[in-house]
Amino acid sequence: MNTRIPESIQESIDIKRNILSNEVLMARVQAVADVMAQSLRAGGKVHFCGNGGSAADAQHLAAELSGRFYYDRPPLNAEALHCNTSYLTAVGNDYGYDLVFSRLLRGTAKKGDVIVGISTSGNSKNILEAFKAAKEMGLHIVAMTGEGGGLMKDYADILLNVPSTNTPRIQECHILLGHIFCELVESTLFPRR
Repeated sequence: MNTRIPESIQESIDIKRNILSNEVLMARVQAVADVMAQSLRAGGKVHFCGNGGSAADAQHLAAELSGRFYYDRPPLNAEALHCNTSYLTAVGNDYGYDLVFSRLLRGTAKKGDVIVGISTSGNSKNILEAFKAAKEMGLHIVAMTGEGGGLMKDYADILLNVPSTNTPRIQECHILLGHIFCELVESTLFPRR
């Protein structure tokens, strides 16, 4: 058997153990759920953004909120900012790819909304531009990054920095943490009787 298979699995387990033992990071996951629930309860929206695999994670987590997670309940106002390809390609062509998220955010977000930027490096220019716009507009800013947090940490109200520099392992943990805060939001806003 190829030894890389169990090594990869063990790496993933080890990083998740590190997260589990990090009380500060665990409290931040709860804080993300709290700020999302507060915003959604007040009629706000959760905006997600990312590139590549992180775009897939952004879309996945937005769907968990706007569709359903564990059980049937009303939809929540959540969207990934990259889903309109005509918009994405037009703005990328006319204004530059660095502005694709910030421009849409300026047209669709309002004070009190939440933006979740997902980037393993924490340095994605288009997410940094979105965070700058979000700061000006009074949005709550959540950064999901790798270990160092990159430049995004300087804009984040809440930083979820996975303790790793290994991109696939970081992405695996992003979806884990995202699933947890989606579950907490769902159960907070729609408690089962």
